[in-house]
Amino acid sequence: MVFVMSRYRPPAPRSSPYITADGYRTLGEELDSLWVRRREVVVHLSAAAAEGDRSENAEYIYRKKQLRELDRRIGYLQRRLPVLKVVARPPGGAGQVFFGAWVTVCGAAGDEVRYRIVGADESEPARNWISVDSPMARALLKRRVDDEVEVHTPAGPALYWVVSVAYEDPGEDTGSD
Repeated sequence: MVFVMSRYRPPAPRSSPYITADGYRTLGEELDSLWVRRREVVVHLSAAAAEGDRSENAEYIYRKKQLRELDRRIGYLQRRLPVLKVVARPPGGAGQVFFGAWVTVCGAAGDEVRYRIVGADESEPARNWISVDSPMARALLKRRVDDEVEVHTPAGPALYWVVSVAYEDPGEDTGSD
């Protein structure tokens, strides 16, 4: 049997198009600030290009790289923002876990952690803001307080219990020490 290694990698699954109103506003502000930074980089790039030999001009090479990175992010945001769907308010059943919820769960060891379910573009693991596409969020969706949740992790299944569900920000305390 012969195995042929290929460079082909299937495309990553598309992330959900949902985002909170704050997340959408933040991405819009980021796009605006990137355009301002881009103008500054172009000015510096032009000055570096005017210095002569570009092949050994570290400033020129650095500014070209910086411009490419800015253009990549600007392009991504310009493609992504129009397809995002802003979820401005919680669904009717506020006792259930849906997009935008702050959910406190208790693990088998008795440790409590609060997560916020947000869009893929605004997830922040340091703040326990998890993407709606993550295994934890998928397991939590449509659950209620006192429901048992099994999350499939690389280390095996993990059990959690839903302690609370809120759609108003209960504070910046993430529940982790």
